[in-house]
Amino acid sequence: MQTIKVMLCPNNRQRTRLFQCAGLARFAFNWALDYEQQNHKEGKPFLSDYDLIKIFVAMKSESEYAWLNNYSCSIPKQAIKDAVKAYRNFFEGRANFPRFKTKRKSKPSFYVDLCRIKFTGTHVQLEKLATSRKKNKSKFNFVRLAERDRIPTDAKYHNPRVTFDGLNWWISVGIECERSTEMPTNQGIGIDIGIKDLAVCSDGKTYPNINKTAKVKKLKKKKRRLQRKISKKYLKNKKGECYRKTKNIIKCERELLKITHRLTNIRHSYLHSVTSEIVNRKPKFIVMEDLNVTGMMKNRHLAEAVQEQCFYEFYRQMEYKCQWNNIEFITADRFYPSSKLCSCCGYLKKDLKLSERVYACPECQNRIDRDYQASVNLMRFKESAA
Repeated sequence: MQTIKVMLCPNNRQRTRLFQCAGLARFAFNWALDYEQQNHKEGKPFLSDYDLIKIFVAMKSESEYAWLNNYSCSIPKQAIKDAVKAYRNFFEGRANFPRFKTKRKSKPSFYVDLCRIKFTGTHVQLEKLATSRKKNKSKFNFVRLAERDRIPTDAKYHNPRVTFDGLNWWISVGIECERSTEMPTNQGIGIDIGIKDLAVCSDGKTYPNINKTAKVKKLKKKKRRLQRKISKKYLKNKKGECYRKTKNIIKCERELLKITHRLTNIRHSYLHSVTSEIVNRKPKFIVMEDLNVTGMMKNRHLAEAVQEQCFYEFYRQMEYKCQWNNIEFITADRFYPSSKLCSCCGYLKKDLKLSERVYACPECQNRIDRDYQASVNLMRFKESAA
């Protein structure tokens, strides 16, 4: 199962309608959660999503909720299922208690019916964006896609959802794909990820830290200046204890959001190119270390650098790409001394400091880059574990 995510290019009327659909999903989720809470307080049994959907559908006949008939019925149904699932997960100890969704903090999104969604090479057809069934008005249901022929038109779709990230609308859909039968035969690779370089492989390939490039540094500098500008505008428009948000502040915040998204996209695109290049070498196995990122973030001197490297995203991409290509993915224990262990004689240097970038072995006089040595030791981890 692969998920494809494509940006939408709606016009102004379609954009307004998409926000209304997201508002309906938020309303149905909060209604279902409130209904379950009231039942629990009164000592009544837990209601399933099927029972709640029947009650919600009956509400449409009331004049107060007649506006629900103007939207697709699949949007509130899936929102109610999500609320019931979140409520059940809390009582079964799998998650915290679900919170009510607010317009200000929650991410606008809604579900699209599997049977009624239709993709063409350039557009996607959504249900009931247009309230009229006339042929000239029904074109309003077709939203243009930013990428041509990105989503296949003859596939079976799973869980299509439309989301808004603060700037653009996106549609994501799961598609069933055939599993690869090719078995890789090349030598395994150990990967050491860090702050100085993103990744150092045991075959000698090194991938530098993209956050040290001039392009990213320039964007970060622009972001800091814009943050200071917004902060000064808030202080300038402060009245008493309240902060007033003017149109200029909204405009600056939108620019800040654009820069933040651009930085995120640059980093994630670089991670995809690195992980794909490693996987395309067809190694038998790939070994990575399970890093304690939460503990590393507590160091105030390294927290920002660790956050920008996106270690979890790198690990996640490597894991699922290995599964797609029949490559064995091995996770080394976080206490495995990959950097402190000499790759020649096996001497364990317990007092190795973080500032020592070159490993000097006191036993065999071996001098080697500590990151490269860690990757070599990780490659041999499979043999030592066996």
